[in-house]
Amino acid sequence: MGATASGKTRLACELADEHPFDLVSVDSALVYRGMDIGTAKPDAATLARYPHRLVDIRDPEQAYSAAEFRADAIAELQGIAKSGRIALLVGGTGLYFRALERGLSELPEADSETRTRLAIEVERFGKAYMHERLARLDPQSAARLNVNDSQRVQRALEVFELRGKPMSDLQGGKRDRLPFRILKLALVPRDRSALHARIAERFDLMLEQGFVDELRSLRRRPGWSPDLPSMRAVGYRQGWAYLDGSATLDAFRLASIHATRQLAKRQMTWLRSEVDARMFDSGAENVSCEVGNAVRAFLDR
Repeated sequence: MGATASGKTRLACELADEHPFDLVSVDSALVYRGMDIGTAKPDAATLARYPHRLVDIRDPEQAYSAAEFRADAIAELQGIAKSGRIALLVGGTGLYFRALERGLSELPEADSETRTRLAIEVERFGKAYMHERLARLDPQSAARLNVNDSQRVQRALEVFELRGKPMSDLQGGKRDRLPFRILKLALVPRDRSALHARIAERFDLMLEQGFVDELRSLRRRPGWSPDLPSMRAVGYRQGWAYLDGSATLDAFRLASIHATRQLAKRQMTWLRSEVDARMFDSGAENVSCEVGNAVRAFLDR
């Protein structure tokens, strides 16, 4: 696990050279085909030498939930175990790691008819009205959701309509935990300024590699819109404004770098909550050696 641009892929590939590891991606953006440059997806040569499972499994127009990830990941882990090899999960999507390890609550699947009706009601009555309705039906969920977080407010209302119970009640149910022994390794840079510099350098490299052309290609796809779940990925939603002509290339660059730094900050906050994880300074010269020693000790046990 680790913050964006902390060197997770490089280190995972080094470990795969030494151990019988099969890599499994834990990244909500890498699941999408055609979103390669802006997601810092490993290049074709790297993926050929070090295949990553759960990469390029959806088109960008498709949604992909934490529940779907958990089901897919468990199937991969079971297959890897049956082959006598060991799964090495690598990525930075904390929600996916947590869903995989701890399970998910018994929430209903999305219902397109209910969701469409609620979206129409948001347009008709406004976000504040919908939040007030949720406060009457599910005060706990309403208290933790911002009035402007329309998508999550609608989801909470949808859950109440489909189950007749507040989402807050359903989320407290019994969950299925992951039936594997786990070693958690986290790359967390001590020097944030160095990480910020790497983030800026990486984004400039993305621009050189043709990120804008990738954005234009995606935008030409039928049914493409800024509201797609895939467009939540940093860089892509900022790029939409640039292609619309409402932002300059420099503004697009600065906004994307800022958003990536904010993502790294959120990731590091989440990692600090993983109290059973082994923390390593991603900027240390001997980080590969330290992580390698931790892995060998775990496997020896």
